[in-house]
Amino acid sequence: MTLTIPFDNSYARLPARFYTRLNPMPVKTPQLIRFNHALAAEMGITPGTDEEIALAFSGNTPPDGADPLAQAYAGHQFGGFSPQLGDGRANLLGETVANGKRYDIQLKGSGPTPYSRMGDGRNWMGPVLREYVVSEAMHALGIPTTRALAAVATGERVYRENGGMPGAVLARVASSHIRVGTFQFFAARRDTEGLQALFDHTVERHYPGVETPTDLLDAVIARQAKLIAQWMSVGFIHGVMNTDNSTLSGETIDYGPCAFMDTYHPDTVYSSIDAHGRYAYSNQPNVIVWNMAQLATALVPLMPDQDAAIETFTKSVHAMPDQIHAEWMTLFRAKLGLATQDDGDEELITGLLRRMAENRADFTNTFRALPAGTARDQFLDPKAFDEWEPLWRKRLEAEDDPETRMRAANPAVIPRNHRVEQMIQAAVQGDFGPFERLNDVLANPYEDQPDAADLTRPPEPSEVVHQTFCGT
Repeated sequence: MTLTIPFDNSYARLPARFYTRLNPMPVKTPQLIRFNHALAAEMGITPGTDEEIALAFSGNTPPDGADPLAQAYAGHQFGGFSPQLGDGRANLLGETVANGKRYDIQLKGSGPTPYSRMGDGRNWMGPVLREYVVSEAMHALGIPTTRALAAVATGERVYRENGGMPGAVLARVASSHIRVGTFQFFAARRDTEGLQALFDHTVERHYPGVETPTDLLDAVIARQAKLIAQWMSVGFIHGVMNTDNSTLSGETIDYGPCAFMDTYHPDTVYSSIDAHGRYAYSNQPNVIVWNMAQLATALVPLMPDQDAAIETFTKSVHAMPDQIHAEWMTLFRAKLGLATQDDGDEELITGLLRRMAENRADFTNTFRALPAGTARDQFLDPKAFDEWEPLWRKRLEAEDDPETRMRAANPAVIPRNHRVEQMIQAAVQGDFGPFERLNDVLANPYEDQPDAADLTRPPEPSEVVHQTFCGT
């Protein structure tokens, strides 16, 4: 059986200024680490041998029908605008269509491009395995995300601040890699023709039926509002929510210095490059509104009456915080077992979160322990929970089967930072057992898995991960 990918490369049919065509740079000795057979089947891919997969998804032998390119885009990075960023270490092999759904296949760590800005275009193994584990875990949690199709070791060393590390390439799948920054790229150049072509492509691909930039903005805002609320509901911190890391599809993308909270605190930051907490856990709703304002600005040139467009777009952006809050309330009600609405629900939710922050309660384990009646064990001072619990129990009297609802809303296991770091350290030494185990366990995050109880344990003081890092 030969590796076969049914390519249909729509992005490559856009004007040449959207990208630079180039092949990935071959690597020394590609060796397959893991291949996502289930995802490949969804995409209509016939996998072939491990050697074929390694050659294809390392970039050494682009598959038949591929049309490799590096995409151009701009973006605000920590609030500062860069008019040209682009795929500095990534290569879009092409797209497949299966069961009416279109998929990008992109290689990360595939070598330098014209957008590399003096970088080597490579990934060391740690970020590749982190993104594989975390993106697949997010998918299992039911959160829109890019996916991991393959991880391939390169047999080469990649040099970063910690010295030479083993290299790897990630084959990433997305419904597209169109970003807010892609629109900013053309808007910054006053390239209205290119902006219109991008708008038409995005609508055809993601929002059939949308006719105007106003409709597109509102549709993207709706998806992003829901996405951010979903992040918050599982304690996920993206870490680098630049506009080039916000997709028009509403998928989570670019798992760099990301992390899941252990101890709950709203101001939690892990990213080593987020010195001022711009992308802290509690600030993510504010940042996505800011990002959508940048999308709105980029769309203004497409409107016939730009003054009226600014007024209309401003209303849409200003309405977004309420949309996020509504989504957040729905998800956190479910975490407490609530399906109905009551005027006191917000105080009930925030009252618990406030007590969790004050008592260093574990975010995931506290919510998971609610139906079992053991959540108080997560608090430094259990009396803080005891003061809150009667209010919650009283509220539950109006609900049918709240326990089932809580178990469906609160995962038992997440990719905890210390376990991810331990997995990476083992893999660097040639042991991929922890990597395989994490992937297998995290595929069923809402199930109690007694054999994986150790993966639900918060870190010991010596295991706490204080910072996470980007792969560049």
